[in-house]
Amino acid sequence: MGCFLTNSSVGKKLVMSISGCFLVLFILFHMSMNLTVLFSREAYNMICEFLGANWYALAGTAVLAAGVAVHFIYAFILTIDNYRARGKQRYAVTVQEKGVSWASKNMLVLGLIVVLGLAIHLIHFWSKMQLVEVLGEHFAQVGEYTVSPANGALLMAITFSKWYNVVIYLVWFAALWFHLTHGVWSMFQTVGFANDTWYPRLKCVANIVATLIFLGFAVVAVACYLNADSYISEMVTWTPGM
Repeated sequence: MGCFLTNSSVGKKLVMSISGCFLVLFILFHMSMNLTVLFSREAYNMICEFLGANWYALAGTAVLAAGVAVHFIYAFILTIDNYRARGKQRYAVTVQEKGVSWASKNMLVLGLIVVLGLAIHLIHFWSKMQLVEVLGEHFAQVGEYTVSPANGALLMAITFSKWYNVVIYLVWFAALWFHLTHGVWSMFQTVGFANDTWYPRLKCVANIVATLIFLGFAVVAVACYLNADSYISEMVTWTPGM
């Protein structure tokens, strides 16, 4: 079984599909959690407090990190395999194959943008929240503000109060949209849903999922930018447990 998953092209794609499915489910959860801040900053902070440096949250973070690593390592390996398999034929391509989307031809580049955006996201949020608690600290210094690790609403408002951060994140979300429009249907294709009947349906599902994720994250970033002053003034005195 191990050789099949590491040596076979089908096995590698299966690992990509399983890890991709796991990551899509997490992204949907993360998006849903973020949307809470638009309705109740206190409720959002309670979720952040619940997902702090607790054993279950740390275990979940470790599993998530492993899932990201596996997905992108296998993506890189499959890209190299495909490159080698095409050989000199790759130079003979002058037109795009029918039905092949731009995203499917640039998944590695899109994946690298997604990883870079993830790194920025970890610096902006995870390093100021869960990591602070792991290190035994009670507050993080973010600009002129001293922020509790559980005060995610304040941290989000401070981060998105800067227009360039909003632009960076929107570019990240756009790359994620392109990545998912191909990745979601490809995930199902790998497990056998590849006939003419299911292909258009899966493409439609992929587009819907990707669009919901893009809009869910984007609306939070833009709303925090537009309401940064009121969000900051409301949450700057918030303390955990309130």
